[in-house]
Amino acid sequence: MSTTILVIGLMVFFAHFLSLQFRRTNIPDVLVLMLLGILLGPLLGIVSPDDFGKIGSLLATIALVVILFESGTSLDLNVLGKSLGTTGLLAIGCFILTTLIVTFVGWSTLGLDTLPAIMLGVTLGGTSSAVVIPMVNALRLSEKPSTVLVLESALTDVLCIVGVFALLQIATQGEVAAGKLIGGVLAALVFAAVIGVLGGIGWLLVLGKVRDFPNTISSTLAYVFIVYGATEGLGFSGAIAALALGITLTNFEKFGLHHIPSLDRNIVPLNEVDITFYREAVFLLKTYFFVYLGISIHFGAPQFALAALAMVLLVYATRLGLTRFVFRDAEFGLRDTAITSMLAPKGLAAAVLAALPLQYGIAGGDVIRDVTYMVVLISILLSAIMVMTFPLPGMQKIYARTLGKSAGAPAPVATDTEPHA
Repeated sequence: MSTTILVIGLMVFFAHFLSLQFRRTNIPDVLVLMLLGILLGPLLGIVSPDDFGKIGSLLATIALVVILFESGTSLDLNVLGKSLGTTGLLAIGCFILTTLIVTFVGWSTLGLDTLPAIMLGVTLGGTSSAVVIPMVNALRLSEKPSTVLVLESALTDVLCIVGVFALLQIATQGEVAAGKLIGGVLAALVFAAVIGVLGGIGWLLVLGKVRDFPNTISSTLAYVFIVYGATEGLGFSGAIAALALGITLTNFEKFGLHHIPSLDRNIVPLNEVDITFYREAVFLLKTYFFVYLGISIHFGAPQFALAALAMVLLVYATRLGLTRFVFRDAEFGLRDTAITSMLAPKGLAAAVLAALPLQYGIAGGDVIRDVTYMVVLISILLSAIMVMTFPLPGMQKIYARTLGKSAGAPAPVATDTEPHA
């Protein structure tokens, strides 16, 4: 027990060192943490996911909720409104293209039947909020690209979850209504956002009274968990609700609440202490989440790794072309456009969904699980390598030529200043 406590403490200091190195060298801390988990888990066998029991999956979910909420508090509603069109085009376009590519590779090289191959494609169709948001914060992109990437990761999580469960319904019951599927996606997005906004307004009105009690700095995070759990219980997206709640708490003036006298005097906004606390919570949860993710990686047969590599390379090449089209306006510089094209890693949602086909007895479920884990690893590794090498003049010239942007001055390496989402 004493050794475990010692390791937990050392891991926090190690994570601080990795964050500092990320800002100085562009070596992503999330990659190193995940590799540490792989070393402790699959390679050395010191720990396994079973050692954590239900705590491991619970920690992963809590990390995702807090990361999305804290990111929401950093988003500007004006920028958000201007980014919705770009976000929708990038998110839906990348989701569809990724699903098609992965489905074809799974069907043609792994021997999967059509339905399991489509399940694999939908499972890997999105990007990971838990990976993308910390990297966006550390890389300090412009506001609009940052907002697009955050929203894309949240939206595609919903598409993946709804899509996989719809396919499981087809596999077990034989059919699913297209209208019901589309309605489910829209409901998961719209109603979750409404719940998050209303929940945020309600919390702003009672926060002043809550602060009269002692030791309430963590009460807002507890409230976020309540909103997330209630939203999921209603069958909508708790992740979207958490993001909308965070946006509301720091953009309440945009809703016109301060023009209503009876409400304005009761509203107590978040302060700098609150924001700092949320950032610290994200840091700690991110640290343990990525180590746990590395521990959870399951290495399958060598052909699975080759298929996963082919999938990732094709997906990233396609995303590069899609990003050039979506970010063709002059307002998007080379660095913002290039990094957006690099950030398509898979993570928590894919890892969780990958285990479902096997649990439902779907033929090829073990293949879906093992290939998904390999794609998670390879995609995060590839994103990290591209981010690390982009400041090199030669890489910037390649991206400038590919994306049709001016290379301009060398891309800045992140400094020790506080990042902004």
